[in-house]
Amino acid sequence: MIGLMSRDLRVRVIMAVCIAVIAKENYPLYIRSVPTQGELKFHYTVHTSLDVVEEKISGVGKALADQRELYLGLLYPTEDYKVYGYVTNSKVKFVIVVDSSNTSLRDNEIRSMFRKLHNSFTDVMCNPFYNPGDQIQSKAFDSIVAAMMVQAC
Repeated sequence: MIGLMSRDLRVRVIMAVCIAVIAKENYPLYIRSVPTQGELKFHYTVHTSLDVVEEKISGVGKALADQRELYLGLLYPTEDYKVYGYVTNSKVKFVIVVDSSNTSLRDNEIRSMFRKLHNSFTDVMCNPFYNPGDQIQSKAFDSIVAAMMVQAC
């Protein structure tokens, strides 16, 4: 009985509150947020972050090595959230919004989340039944995003 209780008392830690995939033409391919009642607010946050993404990827005078870096880092912090960005070689953008109160999340963990998201996105693109540019409706992609958003400890 005690063994069952300890297994059921796991704490769920929210890693990210919103994860979005934005097409090259700046329309959303996929957006998922944890508190679904604030979904419109996260759509706005992701949309406003695209200006910062465009500034970072079109920076004049960057070295050639810097342009190959896909991880854009912290795009901007707000009072409640921190917004991070990543862009693929095909100019598809990934945006992850985390709660500002989550101080345990480090930069290398954010990079790892983006790598995992990019690999899953690549799997979606390799699906012969997926039409590039359509909304992502893959259950496998959705489950990986959901696992990235909430982590059991």
